[in-house]
Amino acid sequence: MLGVSSLLLKELVIEDLKEYRDSMRMTEESFNWLLNKVRPAIEKNDTHMISAIPAKIKLQAIIYMLATGNNLRSLSHFFRIAKSSLSLMIPVICDAIYNALEEFIQVPRYSEEWEAIANGFRKSWNFPGCCGAIDGKHVVIKAPFETGSYFYNYKQQNNLVLMALVDDNYCFSYIDIGCNGRISDGGVFRNCNLSDILENGLLPESHVIVGDAAFPLKPYLMKPFGGQNLT
Repeated sequence: MLGVSSLLLKELVIEDLKEYRDSMRMTEESFNWLLNKVRPAIEKNDTHMISAIPAKIKLQAIIYMLATGNNLRSLSHFFRIAKSSLSLMIPVICDAIYNALEEFIQVPRYSEEWEAIANGFRKSWNFPGCCGAIDGKHVVIKAPFETGSYFYNYKQQNNLVLMALVDDNYCFSYIDIGCNGRISDGGVFRNCNLSDILENGLLPESHVIVGDAAFPLKPYLMKPFGGQNLT
């Protein structure tokens, strides 16, 4: 069988593990672990009319798309999968990944967990008392039918907002995605449950998270570098 799965990715695993990781944003071991987690949700049986696309190739194609930003036309050429099939796979596989990894993206619940993150910021970044960095990313979309300017923002694009809190090792502690792009980062923050959690005193005393000038002034939210953007 031809395609990136059978040729390029196999070669990279043998000859260039760094390029494999750069292409897939994960190691082969991590990919195989994820494949085992999502296989029951994405694997289909062959029929008398057609052979099912293997679960491994499905997951490789969507991970490769998410990692590189390739469009459906390029993805179809690379993996030898029809664009119509790819468009149906994307939500199914993304949902399977979300369900498989949901337990790994959680706001720390105990002071010991926050202190561990703060120790990481102190050791790695010389930033004592920091428990995370927060920012928003506008993700370009094709606006759904009859939504008008609901998703249209100052960048003159239709966007969804991905807002994330990360720890000292760039790992997500919290994510919020789906808010329409017309809303500022501060507006997204004010309406997400992370804001409620922090307002209720979740952080240890005198600890903060760091965000840029788009976020509201709060005792627990520090503006670095004179309020410059983080990205």
